[in-house]
Amino acid sequence: MRRRSPILYEAMLLSEKRYRKEKAGIWRAIAEILEKPHRRRVAVNLGRIRRHVDNGMIAVVPGRVLGSGRLDKPVTVAALSFTGQAERKIREAGGRCLTLKELMEGDYKPSNLIIIG
Repeated sequence: MRRRSPILYEAMLLSEKRYRKEKAGIWRAIAEILEKPHRRRVAVNLGRIRRHVDNGMIAVVPGRVLGSGRLDKPVTVAALSFTGQAERKIREAGGRCLTLKELMEGDYKPSNLIIIG
């Protein structure tokens, strides 16, 4: 078995558990992306999030959020990790930063989620 970070492993387990409970494919897709090797993990800039996320949607990044780009609207972003600059810019725009664990444990509708990356 490969070594995994406890945070990553817990996020994978919670995603699989939520998939079995709700039968929503987005939870399975998140778990499959998180199972990939570290070198294949996604890194997404704020500019890409701004282009793809509409109001009321939650951006799910199964990787790291980077601070390049700008946000001009409040966006909720759930990710495995954030750079300091990305977290600061999201909060300044009136958005929220969630960990993947908080997303899995929260009461969020799969129809409001969009995977970016």
